[in-house]
Amino acid sequence: MNILITGGAGYLGSVMVPELLKKGHKVTVLDTFMFGQNSLAEVCHLDDFDVVRGDARDKNLLKSLTKDKDVVIPLAALVGAPLCNRDMIGTVTTNRDAVQTLSDVLSPSQRVLMPITNSGYGVGEDGIYCTEETPLNPISAYGVTKVEAEKIILERENSMSFRLATVFGMSSRMRLDLLVNDFTYRAVNDGFIVIFEGHFKRNYIHIRDVANAFIHGIDNFESMKGEAYNVGLSDANLSKLELCDVIKKHVPNFTVMEAEIGKDPDQRNYIVSNDKIEATGFKPRFSLDMGIKELIKGYTIINNSKFSNV
Repeated sequence: MNILITGGAGYLGSVMVPELLKKGHKVTVLDTFMFGQNSLAEVCHLDDFDVVRGDARDKNLLKSLTKDKDVVIPLAALVGAPLCNRDMIGTVTTNRDAVQTLSDVLSPSQRVLMPITNSGYGVGEDGIYCTEETPLNPISAYGVTKVEAEKIILERENSMSFRLATVFGMSSRMRLDLLVNDFTYRAVNDGFIVIFEGHFKRNYIHIRDVANAFIHGIDNFESMKGEAYNVGLSDANLSKLELCDVIKKHVPNFTVMEAEIGKDPDQRNYIVSNDKIEATGFKPRFSLDMGIKELIKGYTIINNSKFSNV
């Protein structure tokens, strides 16, 4: 396949692009490189890889780049509640409007595989698993725009969406703000954490399993198209305190304190069923324990203390 990935130099794309190239696909990445990353340097020697510096909101650029593509994977987005709340215009124009522009310039025969977020479920019912049939109720600007983008994409016949659980694991364009990545970083570097609303639950998925889900979707496109799929670890619907207990198995001196006063700015709280995608033959390969061990090794390399005096 000839594939275009917008935002392909970000956290997800930096893992996904090399895997797609290994599978024999031709991959073009469109990215602004707003974080100054060099995360795709390792694949620049490959003839099947191309890269364009540009903005996924640029309609003329999208027309030019998509005209010979079989598959488009729109990863370009402002991600996470804090960043989206800080730049609402950028959030709407990138997360939703750029997806509409992309849909407008594509022909009906071109395929789209779109990541969104299972944060669209918002606040679930206690003990009730959210399935793809559960009404969406996003509670953040990030969740709202991604849900709107999914609606745009699924109105095309030749598309599918992946509702990703909270992603974890190492990437050459690392993110420390994701929950497992953040908590493990605090365990390794601070030795303690203060938890707000520790009973809040989420589902989790390793970044390499996200890449594998997209490869699975490409390989099984005809039987999977037109649908949304939850993508997460079925044995990892965990509260924040339960997640800390898993991390403590690997970092025994990790001290966890739950604050009685205070509020998590991210009020998501739900458990998720991943039965639908598993019924298509997809199975995650990377457990939460495997990811935490990987992160501990990664944080031996990464030292996010640029402005520290020690």
